[in-house]
Order: sequence, then structure tokens, then C-alpha cells
Amino acid sequence: MVDIRIATQDDIDCLMSIRLEMLKVVNNLPEDYEFSDEIINESRDYFLNGDQMTVLAIDGNAVIGCASMSFIRIMPTFGHPTGKRAHLMNVYTRPEYRRQGIAQKMVELLIEKTWEKGTTEISLDATTLGRPLYKKIGFIDSEECMVLTKH
Repeated sequence: MVDIRIATQDDIDCLMSIRLEMLKVVNNLPEDYEFSDEIINESRDYFLNGDQMTVLAIDGNAVIGCASMSFIRIMPTFGHPTGKRAHLMNVYTRPEYRRQGIAQKMVELLIEKTWEKGTTEISLDATTLGRPLYKKIGFIDSEECMVLTKH
């Protein structure tokens, strides 16, 4: 039985482990890839101090999945009177646990808690693999956004 729960600061080692595993898988990095100190330190700091919420999926003592919501506050608008928005990211389930509804349960728990915080919009960057799940949950494609990235 897989337990899905909101992570706490006491879970920092589990959070870091599953995030780095997810980054290797998603970016097709070798198993022995070594992350920069900056990525490790900034990720740890964000889990401990950032405006975020992360869900862990645990089977026995093994963390087998995660999903995170990052919270953003912008100036209120008519469509978003609280100015509270969120971005869903790092949705990951180990390959041997996929197609069992675990990712959906993690995302639905995050969405429920996110709406409770007064958030009016959740965005995400979907992979091809994740797109059917997000559509099933109710996410729609948007063409509104333009992005400027610092290189």
C-alpha cells in the first residue's frame, strides 16, 4: 500500500534524494552523474525555506514518487483577485510504480491544498508522458504565455 502525504522539513533527505533521482531520469543523465553544489544547495534551501508544498509517495520505507507546487504571488487582477498563483512541477513516479494512479493521487492532493490557500490558477510545464494525466485532471493548453529567459 503506497502512502501519499505532504512532506515536512523532517523529510529533507527523502526530498533531496527523490528530486535528484527525478532530475537524472527526466534529463537522461547517467546514474553516476554528479550535480553541482549550487543545484544541491539551492534545492535543499528551497525545500526548507521556499514557498512550496511537496507530496511524497512512500511504499514501506522507500520514497517512490514526488510532486511539488511552487507558490507565486503577483499583483491582483480581476481574474485573479488574490494574486495567488501556483506552478506544479517535479511530478515523478519510479518506473516500476507507474500506471497505478499514484501520480494522479499526488497531484490531486496538491491541487486540493493549493485551492485551500486561496490560489486562483495553477500552471505547469508538461512532458509528453505527463500530458494525458494533466488533461484528465482538467488542465487545458494555454497560448497566453510568453517567456524571457536569462542565458
